[in-house]
Amino acid sequence: MNDYILLMHDDVLDTGVANDDRLWAAYFATLRASGQFDGGSVIGAGAAFRKGVAAQAATTALSGYIRIRADSLEQAQKFLVGNPTYEAGGTVEVRELPVS
Repeated sequence: MNDYILLMHDDVLDTGVANDDRLWAAYFATLRASGQFDGGSVIGAGAAFRKGVAAQAATTALSGYIRIRADSLEQAQKFLVGNPTYEAGGTVEVRELPVS
């Protein structure tokens, strides 16, 4: 199985759906039941650093992440169903985390 990260963007069309705690609880229950959920979190404020340049505000485009395991990108995409950000019309990137 491969490791994937779902990156939720802060561009939802329906904030009521995206911020519904009951929908998130149901979604996380589904992820846990799959046995392929490895955690996740909302992403808070921070800073961006670059050598030789003063620190800048971190991007606000990303609002959270979820880590899962799946056999393929296509299987990982199935975890979008029920994701409140996705269901609210927001962007969710699915990225493979290569083994180093």
